[in-house]
Amino acid sequence: MKRKILLVEDNEDDVILTLRAFKKNNILNEVVVARDGEEALDLLFGSEERKPIKPSIILLDLKLPKLSGLEVLKRIRENESTKNFPVVIMTTSNQEDDVVKCYENGANSYVRKPVDFTSFVDAVGQLGLYWLVINYPYPETE
Repeated sequence: MKRKILLVEDNEDDVILTLRAFKKNNILNEVVVARDGEEALDLLFGSEERKPIKPSIILLDLKLPKLSGLEVLKRIRENESTKNFPVVIMTTSNQEDDVVKCYENGANSYVRKPVDFTSFVDAVGQLGLYWLVINYPYPETE
């Protein structure tokens, strides 16, 4: 079974860049995109119409409409079925307060999005390599 990636990002340009970076780094895993915090939780917790997804990694932006990335992170960690999913915060914020809050609420990693495309591609490639190839996942996420 291919390991699934949940990308939670409202900026269409960043979605396109991330998908392009995955492709350029030969990361061929299925990527499910949520455009806001509520959609992310709907995907993770499921509904009457849809089973919940079980991603191997969640790439989570902080600045999201409807529900902030920090609130999404808190809800992921509070829920028994999602609490062990790896969550990498990918954001433009370099505010120390954001970093502290994310780690205090269970983020596995905090990555500042590089401004230029080459650095962005490299960063996404390293993330993908580590979380999808090198890291051995918690058994429930398989």
